[in-house]
Amino acid sequence: MPKTPTSIADTLGLSPNPPHFVKRHWLMLSLLTLAIAGLCLWWYKNQQPKIVNYQTERVRRGDLVVTVSATGTLAPVKEVQVGIEVSGTIKSVLVDYNDRVTVGQVLAVLDTTRLEAQALQSASALTSARAKVTVAAATLQEADIKLARLNEVKTLSGGKVPAPYDLDTAKAAYARAKADLASAKAVVEQAQGALNVNRTDVIKAVIHSPINGVVLERSVEPGQTVASQFQAPVLFKLAEDLTKMELQVDVDEADVGLVQEGQDATFTVDAYPDRSYPAKITQVRYGSVTKDGVVTYKTVLSVDNSELSLRPGMTATALLTVKKKSQVLLVSNAVFRFVPPAAPSTEKKSSSSLLGAMLPRAPRPKAPVAANANANSKSQQVWQTGAGGLTALTVVKGETDGVDTELVSGVLEGAALVTGIEATP
Repeated sequence: MPKTPTSIADTLGLSPNPPHFVKRHWLMLSLLTLAIAGLCLWWYKNQQPKIVNYQTERVRRGDLVVTVSATGTLAPVKEVQVGIEVSGTIKSVLVDYNDRVTVGQVLAVLDTTRLEAQALQSASALTSARAKVTVAAATLQEADIKLARLNEVKTLSGGKVPAPYDLDTAKAAYARAKADLASAKAVVEQAQGALNVNRTDVIKAVIHSPINGVVLERSVEPGQTVASQFQAPVLFKLAEDLTKMELQVDVDEADVGLVQEGQDATFTVDAYPDRSYPAKITQVRYGSVTKDGVVTYKTVLSVDNSELSLRPGMTATALLTVKKKSQVLLVSNAVFRFVPPAAPSTEKKSSSSLLGAMLPRAPRPKAPVAANANANSKSQQVWQTGAGGLTALTVVKGETDGVDTELVSGVLEGAALVTGIEATP
């Protein structure tokens, strides 16, 4: 049968009821147009130059104080450990912790019964030895008289009597009596020495204070037995004057070259964290102390403790003032840590930049960031802002306190040096 003729409107898709595939075609075309427009907008924004805002700090003039930190322990200037040289039982203890004592004051007393008996025995031995000296002296006198009589007889008899044997025997008896007398005298001296030792032990059984001070420690109680054989046991620990103390700190070997006698210092203790105490360095010892591979040097600081707020054994953190400089150019250490970002590439963008942005490609390596080669030397590069952007300046550094650094040359007061880049929202 003959086909129904198709109108021109149906052919062009302009009929009131177009086919379904025609609607889909227009929808895809609209989405593609929006995507292209968005990419064009993104590409246009990325072609605009970005404005970088820098954080700056002005070079100022002020005072710089260089300090060295160290920790140590407080101790009395003079501390005495009181021991005992004799053995025995503690009879009484007459002082306690924190008691103030004076020179010669009795601290404790031992039971001296055994020591006094030994002294009495030595006295008896001395008396006996002295009696033997008297006997030996009489014997010597007798031998001397006998020898003198024989010599007289020999003279009167013209040498005929006495017999040589009798004369030699008398001479030997005289020499023996003389030696016995010397021996008896030596025994007397020996007995006298033993008696002196025993009497000294009786005296030492009473323990006296050797200094004026305060009792820090007491290690004995009444009835306790102390034995003094190889070394004297310590019974008391005394501090002479707690109003003047010393702080012994350990200074690291890297800082000891800056520390000298006479420098000022301050320190704090945990008991009074909000209070700072003054001190002065009195000694920097040459002998080193190695602990866990760290080498330190003992440094002694004198401390005024008139208020008696500080106590022996407290741990202190000290700041030793090693250098002071007035009205020098200063800037914070953040200036020396700033490194400017790498400059953007200047190569011309081709007309295919939009297409390149749409197509994936391998990432380009980042441009190396210029490192500051002189970061650890006295001469270092810093950056100053101006109308033309960043300007590099080479400055010479001086002393630093860890926060600020002195500028010796290379920049003027008031110059704005870059410390960082402000974050963009």
